[in-house]
Parts: sequence; structure tokens; C-alpha cells
Amino acid sequence: MDKQEKSFALPISRRDFMKMTGMAAAGLVMGSSIPAEAKGAATMNFGQEKLPVLYEADVCVAGGGPAGTAAAINAGRNGAKTVLIERGTALGGLAVLGCVYPFMDTHAPDSDTPYVAEIKKRLRQHGIEPFDGVTQQTWHNPETLALIYDEMCAEAGVNILYQTVLVDTVKEGAKITALIVQTIAGLAAIKAKVFVDATGDAYLARSAGVPYERGYEKTGNNQPLSFRFEMGGIDVKRLYQHVAIELKEDWCKSKPPYFEIAEAMHRKQRYKLEELMAKGVESGELTQEEAEYMQAHTIIGKNGVMSMNCPEIPVRFSATDPISYSKAVTFGRRMMHNIANYLIRHLPGFENAFISREAAMLGARESWRIRGKHYLVEDDYHNQSRFPDAVCRTAWFIDAHGEKVSEKLPKGGFYEIPYRSLVTNEIPNLLVAGRCISASFILQASMRIQPTCMSIGEAAGIAAAWGVKHKTNVNEVRWEDIPAEKRSYVSKKKD
Repeated sequence: MDKQEKSFALPISRRDFMKMTGMAAAGLVMGSSIPAEAKGAATMNFGQEKLPVLYEADVCVAGGGPAGTAAAINAGRNGAKTVLIERGTALGGLAVLGCVYPFMDTHAPDSDTPYVAEIKKRLRQHGIEPFDGVTQQTWHNPETLALIYDEMCAEAGVNILYQTVLVDTVKEGAKITALIVQTIAGLAAIKAKVFVDATGDAYLARSAGVPYERGYEKTGNNQPLSFRFEMGGIDVKRLYQHVAIELKEDWCKSKPPYFEIAEAMHRKQRYKLEELMAKGVESGELTQEEAEYMQAHTIIGKNGVMSMNCPEIPVRFSATDPISYSKAVTFGRRMMHNIANYLIRHLPGFENAFISREAAMLGARESWRIRGKHYLVEDDYHNQSRFPDAVCRTAWFIDAHGEKVSEKLPKGGFYEIPYRSLVTNEIPNLLVAGRCISASFILQASMRIQPTCMSIGEAAGIAAAWGVKHKTNVNEVRWEDIPAEKRSYVSKKKD
């Protein structure tokens, strides 16, 4: 246990604390449990409380982000009775609630698994063309994407529990038997045969006793958080004229309505807008931290609106310390307003702009990561590793903000992510999907982008349903032995 953990550790175990208080999971703070008996529902004992069992499912997925939504939909499609718990009021995670836009390109050839390809197809069906004709980024629309996810879950028979927060796990032996959740009505339980941790923070896995890491092994720092937002009232044509024509900035190859601006100081690539932001530091209108990184993309279907990939909150704020994280919100919001006000005053096209939306969650690039059956490392990136049980491929560069940004792999190069990085030795009925799989800090900086997380979740859902159907522990499932036509990805040997 490190110093940071000790500062938040109770001198007694969590469950002992709950039993002492007689309120199961801190009832005075979180509210009482749902009166299940009055509803005639099934119940289970938890501490001194009798909690209602909301669902008894085949598969329970915690976290409705890119990975969790994919896992739930694919488990449902493969015949598993599935429940998905989400702490917000929309599926999609950072892509919807966090204003993380667009989906970055994996840079790997043929990396779109069937689920990823379907998302793009459905965006088109809803009037959102995701392809700009030049890059391979996926220009989605947050509100449209949330609707698509609801539709896909309904079609797959997935039961969604919104505004539901994971509190604890219940185990019998090594297996998880139930999750304790806080709902709008109080504490409740969800029972399942297989559980998928898609929380992004490996919370389910950690609460069940799975070994984990956090931060860079050399410094202990997490990647910096972001507090993204949207700005409306932008004259995109005027902005394009100024940046692309007058300043002759040519790194953004696409044109409106698909347009992007950016600057990032102290990197190899130089940007024309660096001078503008540097002047803000000189004049005292911006701090160096606020001027360090700025990026914005137009949003398809929202005329005059851009998604602002900034501010990047200083690395001294931690993604894994609840006090530091909370202070980051306040600090980041001030940075957001300072950046927005500066752009309104000084960037042509932003004269009538305004903050139209701020993210409902901070953008965490990295927090906790499990130690699973296979541990991916930086050499897997550079060596373009292949695995017989691979669930997807990617070639996104090592993008560890504040620590290391690597060169890209050669064109056509990629590495694979094995199924064994999604499962653990300790818990036989647990899968982990998304940015918190078993990988080192540096390798995780490459595999964390949303299309890759979607593909990982897709495979987790398929494997979860397969394990239930064949009465096999998911940490003993051999992905490579599942018939190829039932897998979302089949590994190919190097040429």
C-alpha cells in the first residue's frame, strides 16, 4: 500500500465498518435501501441490511462507456440475459458525457471490428457522416450517439440502470456473486453469473481483490486530466479563412464542416496558433498552463459548435486521489473560462462565441489498471506483437501526455491485444474491458483510444456470453478456440 492509499485507508475493513454502523454501506450518507419486501421482490442479506435484488442476470456490466456499452450489447446479442449499470443518464462515457470528440484513428489497417463498423453505419443512418474524406477519424455527434446506444441496447434486450453507482462486490469463494449498487431509490443488489468491469477505473476488479497498478511506474503520476467543453456561436468559415488561408496552417487536411485547430507547446510538431497563445501568457490573460495545449474540432450536426479538447489540467492533480480530483474540477473550470474568454477576444471566428456545454465528467486518460493473466508492455508496441487469442489490433502511437510521446509505427504496422489481458488469475467470472485492462502505463497510452476500447468491450461481451452458454469460467475461455465466425476478431500471423 503506497502513501496515497494509506491516507484514505480505514483502520478496519470496509465490510467490518459497514457491519459496525449497522447500515450496510453507510446508510446515513447514501440513503436507506429500497424497501424490497413491500414490492415482493427477491432479497439478499448484506451486512445487517436486507437488500432487494433488482436483477438476476447472466452478465452484469459495470460502466456504460465505449467498452461497457459494447460488452453489454454483444453479450445480449449472443443470448445472455444482460444488465448494464451506468452512473450517468446516457451511455457512451467520455464520447457523450465527457465531450471527447471525435474518435481517433487507430492507424492500424482493417482495425474496425464488426461493432465499430456498425456504429459508423448507424451514425450515417441518423444523418451523421463520420468520414471526412481525408482522415480516418470518426466524427460522431454526442447526442446522436447516446440515442444509437439506447436503440442498440433495446434491440439486444439489455436492461440499463441509469444513475446507478457501483458500491461493492459480494463474493463466494473466488467468484463474484453480486454487485451492491446505489440507485435513485437506495441500495440494491444485482446478481449475475459473469461480471464485466468497464468502469475505466477498474473499480469492480479492485473491490473484488484483483491486483492493480496506477500511474507511471517511474514517477507515480497519472496522465493529466482534461475538462473538455463545447463552444457555440463560432463562425467556422471565418476561422478556417484565418487559420488555413491567412496563417497557412496546413496540418489539418480536412475542410469545413470537418475542421480542427490545435496548438501544443514543447512538442516536435509546431503549430501556427502557438504564437497567439504565447501572447496571452505575455499579456497576463493566460497562464502558461492554460496556453500549453489547445485543440478544437467542429461537431457534425451542430453548426457553429466546436468541441474543445482542453484545458489539460496540470499533472499535479491526480486521477486516483478523490480530494485532488475534486480540486481539479474547480481548477479546470477556471482554466476553461480563461481559455474561452481569450479566444473570444483574440481569435477570428470566435468573436460571438460562448461556452455552450461543459463535460459532465473529467477526461481521465489513465487511472488504475489491473494485473491480469497477460501484461502488455511497451515492447509489444515496438515489436508489433501478435497473439493467437488477440481480440483487436491498434497502432495508435504511445500518447502519454506529460511523460512520453513516441514515433508512430511504420505504415501498415500494428500490434494486437490478447484476451488474457482482459481476465485475471484471481476471479474466474470477471472480465475487464476498456482502458483499465492489464497493461503498463506506457503501453496503455497507446491502447486507450475509444475505437480500441470498443473492440475490447465487444470481445468481452462475446466471451462472457460464451462462458455462460458453455458453463466455462471466463478466465479459462480460450478466445482462439471459439469458432472464427463467432469471434469479433481473428489474429493473423505476420507476413
